Amino acid sequence: MEQLVSPTTIILIIFIYFGLLLGVSYFTGKGADNQTFFNADKKSPWFLVAFGMIGASLSGVTFISLPGAVGAGGTNMDFSYMQMVLGYLVGYALIALVLMPIYYRMGLTTIYTYLDDRFGKYSYLVGSLYFLLSRVVGASMRLFLVAIVFQRIVMDSFGIPFYMTVLIAIVLIWIYTFKGGIKTIVITDTLQTLCMLLAVFLTIGAIGKALGSGGMIETFTMVKEGAYSQMFFFEDGWNDPNNFFKQFLSGALIATAMTGLDQDMMQKNLTCKDLPSAQKNVLSFSVVLIFANLLFLALGALLYMYAVNQGIDVPSRTDQLYPMIALNYLNPFIGILFVLGLIAAAYSSADSALTSLTTSFYIDILKYDQKEHSEKDKRRTRMMVHVAFSVLIFLIILMVNALDDDAIINKLFIAAGYTYGPILGLFTFGIITKRKILDVWTIPVCLLAPLLTFIIDTNSADWLGGFKFGSTLLGLNALLTFVGLMLISRKNG
Repeated sequence: MEQLVSPTTIILIIFIYFGLLLGVSYFTGKGADNQTFFNADKKSPWFLVAFGMIGASLSGVTFISLPGAVGAGGTNMDFSYMQMVLGYLVGYALIALVLMPIYYRMGLTTIYTYLDDRFGKYSYLVGSLYFLLSRVVGASMRLFLVAIVFQRIVMDSFGIPFYMTVLIAIVLIWIYTFKGGIKTIVITDTLQTLCMLLAVFLTIGAIGKALGSGGMIETFTMVKEGAYSQMFFFEDGWNDPNNFFKQFLSGALIATAMTGLDQDMMQKNLTCKDLPSAQKNVLSFSVVLIFANLLFLALGALLYMYAVNQGIDVPSRTDQLYPMIALNYLNPFIGILFVLGLIAAAYSSADSALTSLTTSFYIDILKYDQKEHSEKDKRRTRMMVHVAFSVLIFLIILMVNALDDDAIINKLFIAAGYTYGPILGLFTFGIITKRKILDVWTIPVCLLAPLLTFIIDTNSADWLGGFKFGSTLLGLNALLTFVGLMLISRKNG
């Protein structure tokens, strides 16, 4: 079926959208120095940070995959994903009440500096390198999956090769982030979150109308009473991947580690002027995120209902359901909104990742902020790091595309997730104990914990009566790291 929105129209939308981002970059970059790039001079309004973090936490992969997962079965069947989202509330409370006070008391620019102060240089290095590995792979993979969609719906029509699609995307990100850094990101993330949620909300309205709904309230009632809205699963015990307690615990761990211990997410929070502002940001963000995820799940239910109503075959890769219906079956306006939402979701994740990678490498690895250099020299070094990570992301995307193997791609995603376990273990040990460790032994402990986690997970079904850890692997990884740190520790004094 021919797309309702032509590739030429999509290209025009992209240019207008990026023109707006460049306008934001121009104004936020005025008078920006090196410190502005890293912490926005600590002048970011907390409510802008909170709203913009929605877009950063919901990547382009989430934008197209979460709705498709609603009716796909497996670990995200129906609305069971909300069990994990409710667990996020516990994690975000820990971030606001435990982690943020530590970060603000120490005046941190990168959160891994805490590990240097608490344990020593080797723990600091391990935490920083694990973050860099995870974020560069994760950012590359997310941008790759979105670039594939754009290649198919736009670039193939013009005969533009995939490597040029990726190069253009990364160059555009670099252009609007290289000067203002996190100060620019706080504003652009707000804009991109608005575009993404608007796209989802209006698509829900359009599908509801096509299904005969009289308005949004009736549409949401239709979702609630439909076949895809079961949210809570208690019946089948811990062996069920959708078990409430398993999902809730996973959500708490994921929020704590992948937001509270992630430089990408925390760098925005640390641009608030003081601790109370940052805490209001985190707590309000956690509530808004619940409603944002409900919107995505409601959209997913409606996409399946619409497919049944219209006799549309659901694609074998269910993450293609949303783009297929938005671009081919509704109306051109919804197709345009989908494109805007996809761009916004992709870039709100990728731009902040590039900025946080630059920040962490510049401060944690090069330690350039501690050296006596001119402002010009610091700016030049920071820009070189910014360019280097842009090139690295570009090369990883091309490598993944050359592999052309979904199984390998999924394994890369999972491998990136393994890196948060040691970080969670390190911070937990540092916060809840007073013990000192033999710092140099942190390296083997934090290498061994993910390896043991992999071995246990691979054999868990045989060893534990069919039990699979699923997303609770993060907790196992952190626990093994904690035990390892205990073994190399001694009482303080």
